[in-house]
Amino acid sequence: MYPFEYQRPTTIDAALSAVGAGGKFIGGGTNLVDLMKAGIERPQRLIDVNHLRLETIENTPEGGLRIGAGARNSDVAAHADVQHRYPLLSQALLAGASPQLRNMATVGGNLLQRTRCDYFVDTGFPKCNKRAPGSGCGAREGYHRMHAIFGASPQCIAVNPGDMSVALLALDAAVVVRSRTGERRIALADFHRLPGDHPERDTNLAPGELIVAVELPASRFAAHSHYLKVRDRASYAFALVAVAAGLDVADGRIRGARIALGGVAHKPWLAADAAALLQDKAPADIDYDAVAKAATAGAEPLRDNAYKVPLAARAVRRAVERALEAA
Repeated sequence: MYPFEYQRPTTIDAALSAVGAGGKFIGGGTNLVDLMKAGIERPQRLIDVNHLRLETIENTPEGGLRIGAGARNSDVAAHADVQHRYPLLSQALLAGASPQLRNMATVGGNLLQRTRCDYFVDTGFPKCNKRAPGSGCGAREGYHRMHAIFGASPQCIAVNPGDMSVALLALDAAVVVRSRTGERRIALADFHRLPGDHPERDTNLAPGELIVAVELPASRFAAHSHYLKVRDRASYAFALVAVAAGLDVADGRIRGARIALGGVAHKPWLAADAAALLQDKAPADIDYDAVAKAATAGAEPLRDNAYKVPLAARAVRRAVERALEAA
């Protein structure tokens, strides 16, 4: 490690004033501290946000739910309103990491976790455009079994490692952020970035902005949703492919659907065309082959990760089937 300044403000305004250029906010630190130890992140100062009272989970006037950015993943997963109205989110959180890490990790920090691409997290590999812009992408010509099949670029083929954010995308959530100039909401679909020519930029947060909450709209998928995570081992592993499926079923027909994929792109990936094929269908009339084909349309696998295309297709079918069975 290296010298850095540490501050523990007690108000949001004080935290925003303190962060400055070269500073980082820290909550649970379950990802940031590891990156600092490896020399990948080198903030000049850490601004501890654990005393800003951002852990509240409360109803919104519109019938949704507002989850404070400081809420611990384990607390969100166990919260009665989340379990009963947004079980998809609870399932996704419980699929991530380990109980010890979930007890520390915060909602805001979870949204900001960085890829676990070996070429990024191991500084022994010199080529990583995300860690050292302009150095190249070691994974593209190297080992890329875990890497992206959607939305990659010549500069980066890393994947977003999150589970929570996949469920939040399916639930049409928004991220509420504050800066010294005010507050704004960013749709979860627009929060993370594809790599393009700037893979070092993971999100569309502006410098100095602090995540203060995540807002969920009124629940549509409480009765019929499922989070399916396919991984190399049963726990404490990142997704090869994940699927968050939410269905609004009434009078024997699907009145609305959202399908999001994880482990396949630099950001949670919305399978809107696949979800559209479920609209107004009775469960017996679903063409699962067409849904799976739509969910994987446009995939561009490489040598080692071509298996993800049929795996994603099968996972989408399984997640939809289980969501229909959920009630």
